[in-house]
Amino acid sequence: MAQEHTVKAFDDDITRLRGLIAEMGGLAEVALHEAIDALVKGNEELANMVIARDKRIDALEAEVDKLAVRVIALRAPMADDLREVIAALKIAGVLERIADYGKNIAKSAMRVENRRKFEPLTLIPAMAEIAGEMVHDVMTAFAARDPALAREVVTRDDKVDAFYDSIFRNLVSHMMENPASITSAAELLFVARNVERIGDQATNVAEMVYYAATGTTLTDRDERDTVASGPA
Repeated sequence: MAQEHTVKAFDDDITRLRGLIAEMGGLAEVALHEAIDALVKGNEELANMVIARDKRIDALEAEVDKLAVRVIALRAPMADDLREVIAALKIAGVLERIADYGKNIAKSAMRVENRRKFEPLTLIPAMAEIAGEMVHDVMTAFAARDPALAREVVTRDDKVDAFYDSIFRNLVSHMMENPASITSAAELLFVARNVERIGDQATNVAEMVYYAATGTTLTDRDERDTVASGPA
């Protein structure tokens, strides 16, 4: 009976941990989308909502930290279970950073003037859409312990990087041709950089999910595949 009680308590803790991570992921994804919407529309009220909501994400991260440490100390999880707890602990930190990038974008939203003059304002939302889908799908991969989906998320980061390179070149050219717009262009460059970092962080989460589910890293898998297939 005591053993059954211990197992149920552990399962309850893991379920709670997963729920906290899912909530953080959802809030981080919303922060990105709403911050970009505030940027495009010049919506100060929406930008302020994104900034204010960041406190909730910080509180969730603190709760994950406390619960993960308690699970490790009291339940002494092994193998797969331990990997999942450690992954949740690390993922919470990454999701907090993703939300911070969303908050940064929201702060920049109000500093951009003459929005219609900037072509990147059509590119940045498209870039953010890919980054947001990466965050959404990697959280799905975490919930389902799906290493294949995690691996697929990693491959999308190249698209985000390509968008960033294009936006960077466009904004640098714009600043050279329109010196008066340098301040706003620099803010947009800062926004694009934050979106690019969100893609990077989603990739980091995907690698953690892959490891938690398989016990191997994506690098290990890639190296084995290369050896098995032989030289190109």
